[in-house]
Amino acid sequence: MKNETAYRELADRIAAAKHCVAFTGAGVSTLSGIRDFRGKNGLYTLPETDKMFDIEVFRETPSVYYRLAKEFIYGLQEKEPSIVHQVLAGLESRGILKALITQNIDLLHQKAGSKHVIEVHGSPSRHSCTHCSYSTTFEDVVEVARKGEVPLCPKCGYALKPNITFFGEALPFAAITEAQNECNRADLLLVLGSSLTVYPAAALPQLTLKVGGAVAVVNEQPTYFDGYAVLRCTDLQECFEYLEHTLLG
Repeated sequence: MKNETAYRELADRIAAAKHCVAFTGAGVSTLSGIRDFRGKNGLYTLPETDKMFDIEVFRETPSVYYRLAKEFIYGLQEKEPSIVHQVLAGLESRGILKALITQNIDLLHQKAGSKHVIEVHGSPSRHSCTHCSYSTTFEDVVEVARKGEVPLCPKCGYALKPNITFFGEALPFAAITEAQNECNRADLLLVLGSSLTVYPAAALPQLTLKVGGAVAVVNEQPTYFDGYAVLRCTDLQECFEYLEHTLLG
């Protein structure tokens, strides 16, 4: 294992941290067979997928989202948590990890058993009417949505929208505020599988740095923050197999 020295240092830092927080992006879920967005085989290399999370497109033609998302979002029940999801849940259950901030909308952290999950880009766990106050669960719409059809509000007949933050919408205030508070408290922030390109969430590691905390980055591709990180690794699977053996074994 060529990066064992770095992995050992990361394990030691996690074990010694008083307030360790994780910040995860799409890279942790590619290990579960879910496409990332901007990688070489990412979702945005496919035709029209730039329209999937465009709020103006949704308002005009919600069928575009449901046609494009029928597998990516509504096939999630077939996906299983990766080693990263599992180890983070294990670290939380032992009181080592205090909070988990995620940009992901795949619900796999919860499926792995994580409890304190802060979803800064929203979540498909709820779907809300675009016209009235009606709201329902992922499970209630998944059968229709998996066909690529638009689930409709039973009260007024308008399209239901997942509570995911689309481009053109503000991030959920409560979630981003809680994420900022956690990063301000963190003496160690783990940035995992995020390219750190989507703002304002990508600015969160700067908060930990400003309060004197350390930031470790594990991501296949370079990020703008690499020069500020105390540790930089590229192989999430190998890294977390090491952490599992060292910290949870």
